[in-house]
Amino acid sequence: MKLLFAALLLALPLAAPAAAEPAFEVVGDYAFPNAIEGMPAKLSDFEGLEINSFTTNDGVRLNYWEAGVGDPIVFVPAWGASGAELINELWLLSQTNHVYVLDPRNQGTSERTLKGQRIARHSMDLNELLDHVGIETTVLAGWSMGVSVIWGYIDLFGTGRIEKAVFVDEPVSIYTHADWSEEERLNAGGMTTSPERMIAAYRGAPTNQQIVDMKVVQRAQMLDSPYAQNAMGLAHTIGADPDFTMLVLFDHAMNDWRDVVEHKLDIPVAVFSGEESNNLPSQKWIVETAPDARLFNYAAEDEGDHFLMIKNPLKFVTDLRAFLNE
Repeated sequence: MKLLFAALLLALPLAAPAAAEPAFEVVGDYAFPNAIEGMPAKLSDFEGLEINSFTTNDGVRLNYWEAGVGDPIVFVPAWGASGAELINELWLLSQTNHVYVLDPRNQGTSERTLKGQRIARHSMDLNELLDHVGIETTVLAGWSMGVSVIWGYIDLFGTGRIEKAVFVDEPVSIYTHADWSEEERLNAGGMTTSPERMIAAYRGAPTNQQIVDMKVVQRAQMLDSPYAQNAMGLAHTIGADPDFTMLVLFDHAMNDWRDVVEHKLDIPVAVFSGEESNNLPSQKWIVETAPDARLFNYAAEDEGDHFLMIKNPLKFVTDLRAFLNE
């Protein structure tokens, strides 16, 4: 268990950029360990990639990665992640789109704070980012907890600014209610009966399958993809502080988004999951429930697990573009 979060959550925040700055000047000119044809060899090869910042209405500095021109796509990364993990998507999509990746509070290059450790506050942060960059309509894409942030945004602000939405492998309710049938648990994606024990397990306490999805832990350590190794290597140089990233986990686990999926998703939705993810049944339920949704179900050989975006960015971006062009 500790290995998973050693991979995702290392140490120490970076100094804030005072204004828009080239990303390599903020995080260092990282040389990617794997040479991949058509991809940058080091961060400074990614011309035009910037890390910018704004201050929220509760006084927290948030940073966001930005590159490219064209129609906007705004990404909200997974819990503990940042623009670094999505560096391959930033590069590929910036060839055709104006791409943004928000570093949520307490993640990536953004400020560490005790304030606002709720998904609703993260959703407000997303709204303030859209206001800050002046986006009228956009595609919103979330991975893991980032999907919950988008569901919270839709719950609070509706879909008027969202052209299409992209959800990557997020349970509709992490917490398993005691009175659910097994079918209800699978449809919701319930993966813990005790958020407190789940959080303790992420800190290294003994656990079991009823407390933590052990498959996602195992798949997190299977970073055989050179794309994932490059992205995670960059993420390691940025680091994180688990004492801060852990703060939002209880609220994250306790949210149940079924009403948003059932009643508020009035936009086209792409749902990404895979055969190696225990979340797949809940992702199928989203597609069956939302009025205009499509499932992209990745096979094992296509890195079809919770980390499919960072392990197989070429397929993900190809499929995403196909969805956006429909």
